[in-house]
Amino acid sequence: MNYLGIDWGEKRIGLAFADSLGIAVPLPAAVASTKQARMQQIEAAITERKAEALVVGYPLNMDGSVGFKAKEVEAFIAVLKGRFKLPVHRLDERLSSHSVEQHLKGSKKKPDRKSGAIDSSAAALILQDFLEEQRFRSGFNEEDEGTLEL
Repeated sequence: MNYLGIDWGEKRIGLAFADSLGIAVPLPAAVASTKQARMQQIEAAITERKAEALVVGYPLNMDGSVGFKAKEVEAFIAVLKGRFKLPVHRLDERLSSHSVEQHLKGSKKKPDRKSGAIDSSAAALILQDFLEEQRFRSGFNEEDEGTLEL
């Protein structure tokens, strides 16, 4: 299955892609100046990559509660569902952008927020986490009473 990973932001929307190989790779972020143009960029990525499902980072509060940002993402997800008619999966994204920034600082690369590279790397991290979770779930055989097949 082809997935498009999405890290929502008010000005930049990080995008990533994964296919049946199960490796998430960052795509150019949707950084157009208007919301409508950013949605067109997402549509182009869905069409070009033949995405069959979307995975959206869901920004829970550190205590696991749903806060203001998560509610904004819910509104965004409603737009995605209405426009693209694709399944949308939410994945807890706490600290994903922070993790990417820390990794870039550690590798001596200067993070460029305006390009959306951090956002798309965060989208790839979110999507990869989702794929790993799916692998874990599909590898668990209930008949083995707690053992994990890898």
